[in-house]
Amino acid sequence: MFKTLAACLSLFCITTGSQTPGQPRPATTQVQANSQTQQPEIEVDQRQQLEEAIKHVLVSQVEAWNHGNLQGYMKGYWHSPDLTFFSGGTVTKGWEPTLLRYQQRYQGEGKEMGKLDFQDLNIDLLSRRAAVVTGKWHLTMSDGKQPHGLFTLIVKRIDDGWHIVHDHTSVAE
Repeated sequence: MFKTLAACLSLFCITTGSQTPGQPRPATTQVQANSQTQQPEIEVDQRQQLEEAIKHVLVSQVEAWNHGNLQGYMKGYWHSPDLTFFSGGTVTKGWEPTLLRYQQRYQGEGKEMGKLDFQDLNIDLLSRRAAVVTGKWHLTMSDGKQPHGLFTLIVKRIDDGWHIVHDHTSVAE
């Protein structure tokens, strides 16, 4: 899919304007900086660096997923018993139970991971150490099925970098 992380990152474009009604969205992933909630204490160049670091985590997750590397995908999550994952009316608490949930759903007998894509990303920096990320996820499976849905992530900058500390994912019906 992507030859390098840099090529994948180049697909992200930060926009601060709103989309014109009736215009189709570009096929590439977009990240929108929420200008109404931008914190004045974060300089523009620092804001861009923080957003790029968060995008790097998400792009690394997509690359790992698309190579069948679930352990690599999980590096984006906070490796803590306090990680929370909400999906389908179920609350999963902790990094290990979240990994187990993914393994059962996507690597169990007769299961596949498919090809993952994130779209319509929006990063709302709350501070230099916390952000809310919203977007759409889309899987393409070998049988042609295309499960998809929405997600809201709370990410924090913890000792060794940015990590997802809470993931609320829904599946479109």
